[in-house]
Amino acid sequence: MNHERKTLSVPEAGEIYFGMSKQASYEAVKRGVIPVIRLGRSLRVPVKALDAMLDAAATQSEVA
Repeated sequence: MNHERKTLSVPEAGEIYFGMSKQASYEAVKRGVIPVIRLGRSLRVPVKALDAMLDAAATQSEVA
């Protein structure tokens, strides 16, 4: 069974993927830059969504 984490907290995702501070990460969520799912009061960032977003951005920059 694969026990790799499927979601990250907003601060974790911002730091790991973009080198952002906690505050900057939450601001990126508000702007819709970082995708999130809401679980009750908690916001979680799906790792697959971040990977897909970055893959798409990399593909677009290669074409341009």
